Amino acid sequence: MDRVGDLTLFLRVLDLGSITAAAHSLDLSVAVASQRLKRLERDLGVRLLHRTTRRLHPTPEGAALAQQGRVLVEDLESLGTGLRETATEVAGTLRVTLSASFGRQYVSPLLPAFLARHPKLRISVHLSDQVVDLISEGFDLAIRIGALEDSSLVARHIAPNRRVLCASPDYLKRRGDPRSPKDLMEHDCLLLFGSSGRQDVWRLHDAQGEEHAIRVQGRFESNYGELLRDASVAGEGIATHSLWHIADDLRAGRLRVVLPNCRLATTAISAVMPQRRLVPPRVGAFVDFLISRFGDAPWEHGLKV
Repeated sequence: MDRVGDLTLFLRVLDLGSITAAAHSLDLSVAVASQRLKRLERDLGVRLLHRTTRRLHPTPEGAALAQQGRVLVEDLESLGTGLRETATEVAGTLRVTLSASFGRQYVSPLLPAFLARHPKLRISVHLSDQVVDLISEGFDLAIRIGALEDSSLVARHIAPNRRVLCASPDYLKRRGDPRSPKDLMEHDCLLLFGSSGRQDVWRLHDAQGEEHAIRVQGRFESNYGELLRDASVAGEGIATHSLWHIADDLRAGRLRVVLPNCRLATTAISAVMPQRRLVPPRVGAFVDFLISRFGDAPWEHGLKV
């Protein structure tokens, strides 16, 4: 039932003085307009109009409806105008959830420039390594690292996510460099665990393309990559890390790549959004901004890995 449409018709009748004029202004037939007015009176349980030979006049109940209903219709029209305007400009509030380490290290320094570019925009940033439900939590998008599991989301590629095995020079001096993937079974390995459990099977491809699935073990594990990075630098063992996470450590010599002739699978840094046909400009602008800054994996510049 189109209550707002019926109310708009009623107000137009009062403004123009006749059902015929109101119907023509709204591109309705007179018969349909009359039926809709009768339906409105029936639904409200009151008579809204006095009909005379020359003009229609509101009853007291009709006058009260007109007074309050006009405000409602005008507010709704104003809301629609505002929504149409924000649908074509970068404005409103952008709610985004980011990987904690990547968000703090790479995205956070860029936010002032993004906000300066879009002065009508507000941004609310949630840092977490947990996968949150975008729809139930009310987020516009998430920046996620690694394989994507939820096929109901729309994803855009931001940057490649290359990973390597690494350890501190001190650890490798004490324990020696692994010469083959199987040697990893004799080393202390730093393990990441998450919702899918402990990631203790490392899959590497050698120079000939052969895959090696090695079950590793160690004395330290965490669900937070920053702790594994700290443990790697402290000499606690060998870990798998994304290059963006340890690029500065590799350049400074705090970490070294282990088994450089073997590679881990490359995944991606992705922007994921609830599946929908119309993406708000604030979301598209933010994703385009990140792609322009990260698309060529700037953390890899100058690294020979």
